Amino acid sequence: LCLISLSCAFRSLVFCLVTALQNARERTLIAVKPDGVQRRLVGQIIQRFEQRGFKLVGLKMVQASHGILSEHYGELRTKPFFQSLLTYMSSGPVVVMVWEGHNVVQASRKMVGQTNPAEAPAGTIRGDFSVHVSRNVVHASDSQEGAQKEIQLWFQGKDLLDWDCCDQIYTIEV
Repeated sequence: LCLISLSCAFRSLVFCLVTALQNARERTLIAVKPDGVQRRLVGQIIQRFEQRGFKLVGLKMVQASHGILSEHYGELRTKPFFQSLLTYMSSGPVVVMVWEGHNVVQASRKMVGQTNPAEAPAGTIRGDFSVHVSRNVVHASDSQEGAQKEIQLWFQGKDLLDWDCCDQIYTIEV
């Protein structure tokens, strides 16, 4: 009976550790859009994610093509603003980042704020920096599945670094 209890306890511990590790490795894609880059907001946006305790594992500045943007925003293809969205997103550089951490997708969405800056509370990125729904500074993945697709679209595996951050036992490994 003791061995069975010990075995169950061990399995529970392993399950908890695996779950914690998976949660710690949750990743999301954040992109600073051309208006955010032009307004030199990249550093302030990075600072907010770092201060929240998330770990930056991928970063690049790109001039996005209509092809990659069409794939990224594919679900909006039938919307009347789709072509103007592609034109805007390809009008200048975009800074694309992958952030890792506990509950990073949901937390990032809250940090970024509503798509329409008029509805985004002060203290969010869009609430503080955006002035119009068509120029809302930043993109954030809307789900874990969406994040995985977007990360694979913008980054190759070798572009993402697996590194240990000195404070991750306090911020990532919860």
